Amino acid sequence: MKKLILAAAIAATTAGSASAATIYEGKGLTYKLKGDFQIQLRKDVGKDQNLNVDFDDLELKNSVIYDLGNDMKAFGQLDFGYKNAANGKDKESSSQLEEAYVGMQFGNVSVSVGQQNFAVDSFGVDEQLEDELKEDRFDATATDGNDVVRVDVNMDNFTLILSTELEADGEKSADGKGYDLFVSTSVAGVELGAAYQTFDEDPSTSGDVDVWGVSAMYDAGFAEFGVDYSKSDDGTVEASQYNVITIIPVAATTDLGLGLTKVEEDGQDDVSEWYVNVVYKFPTQKNVSVFAEIADTDEDGVKMGYLAGMRLKF
Repeated sequence: MKKLILAAAIAATTAGSASAATIYEGKGLTYKLKGDFQIQLRKDVGKDQNLNVDFDDLELKNSVIYDLGNDMKAFGQLDFGYKNAANGKDKESSSQLEEAYVGMQFGNVSVSVGQQNFAVDSFGVDEQLEDELKEDRFDATATDGNDVVRVDVNMDNFTLILSTELEADGEKSADGKGYDLFVSTSVAGVELGAAYQTFDEDPSTSGDVDVWGVSAMYDAGFAEFGVDYSKSDDGTVEASQYNVITIIPVAATTDLGLGLTKVEEDGQDDVSEWYVNVVYKFPTQKNVSVFAEIADTDEDGVKMGYLAGMRLKF
């Protein structure tokens, strides 16, 4: 689930956000631990799907920040995910490395190197809890890598993120190459975003995929409305996708979300997916929530999917 958030926790140094538990703080060092545990009873959209227990998020995020003075900081991030092991997908290991990077912050600018998300991972307004279709054309191409150099610029009303996945040809870490950027700002209460990416999954055999997208989000008070559009072109096949969402705060503790996604791809039938979800956050503990969702696509023979679950964060 993604949502465009202006100048928020998308810079590398914000990994230890306000919801994280501060384990140690002193002598210019801050160590924070952040967790995200989410387990669902889930029946996927599709044919002959069965109800199962799904471990969506089981993450522990370690953040280390050193204050170097003169508005400079050094930081490192080490994140582990356990959902593949819990779902039985990884029999060899009990955990999976998700992010591992170090960097420097200079005022509003940070530079980081390592395994982390691309700039375009911040794109989009999709609010579906479990997507049958990809969130957008960037998500269908690539949104993270392990040879990433990334620059974040976070101003009061402007965010710019640049990243590159190094080709690393001949190295064990090689998993494609590419460049991408994401920008966002707010104009007259409307949050605007734009992104661009060129990515080659296998430089030795394949060609570049060019992807671009634009998005807008508006909070009218009684509801939030969002739309995004993205398009990919690999030189042979073009695909476009749009998302439309509405989020209605039906109570101080409860949000109702409605959304529609449509994908159009050369040589394929158009596919649309709709969803409705509700999220309740306990008033005494906002990081504890329960949720439910129903979803379906217009593909032939596909049956509606549904889920219900609980999430705990710190």
